[in-house]
Amino acid sequence: MAEFPKGIKNLINAFERLPGIGPKGATRLAFYLLNTPKAYVEDLASCLIKMKTEIKICKSCFSVSEQDICSICQDNRRNKAQICVVERAIDVMAIENMGDYKGVYHVLGGVINPLEHVGPDELKIDELVQRVKIMLTDEKYLNCNLEIILATNPTMEGEATALHIKKRLEGLKIKISRIGSGLPIGADLEYADQATLCRALDGRRDI
Repeated sequence: MAEFPKGIKNLINAFERLPGIGPKGATRLAFYLLNTPKAYVEDLASCLIKMKTEIKICKSCFSVSEQDICSICQDNRRNKAQICVVERAIDVMAIENMGDYKGVYHVLGGVINPLEHVGPDELKIDELVQRVKIMLTDEKYLNCNLEIILATNPTMEGEATALHIKKRLEGLKIKISRIGSGLPIGADLEYADQATLCRALDGRRDI
């Protein structure tokens, strides 16, 4: 039985480890790169290495950044007393593209998913609770109405994560809200259009 050369097989195997890429898709990508100019492949490899070496995780909100603290967290024009909790950094970009939200963010790094062996300890939930407690003792926020907007995706895992966070924050003098209607069950924020996201944020409800 004929087999691909080792170099191609290794690349196919590497592509298969990417989310949403199956064996056929991985094979097409490998042969596409094989038939492209060497300069393009070198540029692609350089971009991947630069991404891994230059992109950091914001120490405040855990989104992606080129600095230790991202530009959103550094922006004094943002409402620091309003924190939108999302699953991934890509969800931050989706909400930012609306242009209407003026608060800040907290990126969990995923959702609670027992089938994938992801529990609360694997997410940035403890960091969120600690962040809120510190803000409640900060004089800057004494006269502010601190609000946590739970904007995890409307999936079973997203809802379970939102409820878990709500329980962790209960008893603290803050407002906890959940994004409202506009996003169908099972939807992802990254694929929602701007109008739908606006309705979801504007229609958020207390939980």
